[in-house]
Amino acid sequence: METTTAQSGSRGGLAAGRLGVWGIVFLVASAAAPLTVVVSAAPMGLRLGGIGAAGAMLFCGLVLGLFAVGFTAMSARVPNAGAFYAYALHGLGKGAGIGLAYVTVFAYAFLCISFFAFFGFFGQLTVAELLGVDLPWWLWALAAVAVVAFLGVRQVDVGAKVLAVLVAAEVAILLVLALTVLADGGPEPVSLAAFDPQNIFFSSGVSALLVIGFGAFLGFEGTAIYAEEARTPHRTIPVATYLSVAALAVFYALTFWVLTVAFGVEGVIALATSDSFEDMVFTAAGQYVGPWAAIVVRILIVTSFFACVLAFHNACSRYLFALGREGILPRLFARTGHRSQAPSTASVAMSILCTAGIAVAAAVSADPYLGLAVWTYATGVQGLVFGQAAAAVAVVCYFLRNRHGHSIWRVVVAPALGAAGLLVGFTMIVLNFEITSGMEGAVNWILLLPTPVLFLAGFVHAAVLKRRAPDVYRALGASRGDGELGQERPRKFLDEVPAAH
Repeated sequence: METTTAQSGSRGGLAAGRLGVWGIVFLVASAAAPLTVVVSAAPMGLRLGGIGAAGAMLFCGLVLGLFAVGFTAMSARVPNAGAFYAYALHGLGKGAGIGLAYVTVFAYAFLCISFFAFFGFFGQLTVAELLGVDLPWWLWALAAVAVVAFLGVRQVDVGAKVLAVLVAAEVAILLVLALTVLADGGPEPVSLAAFDPQNIFFSSGVSALLVIGFGAFLGFEGTAIYAEEARTPHRTIPVATYLSVAALAVFYALTFWVLTVAFGVEGVIALATSDSFEDMVFTAAGQYVGPWAAIVVRILIVTSFFACVLAFHNACSRYLFALGREGILPRLFARTGHRSQAPSTASVAMSILCTAGIAVAAAVSADPYLGLAVWTYATGVQGLVFGQAAAAVAVVCYFLRNRHGHSIWRVVVAPALGAAGLLVGFTMIVLNFEITSGMEGAVNWILLLPTPVLFLAGFVHAAVLKRRAPDVYRALGASRGDGELGQERPRKFLDEVPAAH
């Protein structure tokens, strides 16, 4: 493992200039896990929300695109590996910044544990089915933890290259399926009913469509997290953000809609409401492309979850690094690898946390799918959507004070519309939390409770810092080249990190 020091790396920070547009896009696409979204969310969306599932993906992409317009303007002003933390701090105040950082780290950590559990579950099933080797799910999950731990302390572009291969493979197989279905045609005439607003916004299952839709774009905000490691970040981050949101929205809408072509409008709803709805994509792949395609999809689901967890591990590690650098968390989290300049201490901490979560689940013989993966996923999703909504509000508040030369559309109107859409989405997720958690009753409110508690805890922490560590409090957000709270240095993203104590 990389040796670490408090001031490792060339200037005591993350490695600048490692990532280009496509490197960041692959990191974000991996977090979204497009194959797993199509395999799981498409059948569920059609089952709970009706034929408008494909159109809902475009709508959610549009909302996030509006948010991204202001989000990217903010990233140029406030480049920071703790993106939501920095944006809320500048837009809503230091208490809100710390609180949102807590919520985001909490959400990312739960999502990491969830995706390790999904990897173990599908890894066990796939290997047992294809090779006849049946090992416990937790062995596969721990093996994934070990590989992610190894990559997490390496240079960030090493992980990006691994993710590029895995994401390209899962996108390729779905495009092969889509092109084959469109070339062969389905049992019914091609219909565009999936994009009819009547079937999206006035469907009895509209809340389910929004829950699934916003969840499908998880991690897109990760573009700003890598601002300090990007080449020409003032250009790279906006391009990568727009490209990620647009590509995911179009890809999801296309693949969801292709399923309605493959089985027909009536046929796909009949299949979605049957007991075998979860096999919809496998059935389509086997029927239109061949049995080999169904096998490839099963294998790529496993690699997709691995890519997903690696992307979220990287993102969460950088949040912990940023909070350690600010003095909100212990300074040791600001340590970076001597050669890699990766946030090595934060990465190791994440690996330990995930190992502990898997170990506890294994010790109590919890079902990896229903007993661990599903409810941790649901908890992480609602926390992250809350973070997106709060960050959108923060962007509007920040630029209302000073637009810094931007048009009112880019920094006020567009992000305000995005914030409104995200707040609606978060409300729908909370009110229909049982859809994603798979649980009923008071346990759902217990899983939702940490988000408001952690957010409010940020205000308490800020008050304590102001009283007991005024120097740390005054310096929050002021040392990263930020526009209002520090000196304006738009092209310099790395400063010296105070020594760990």
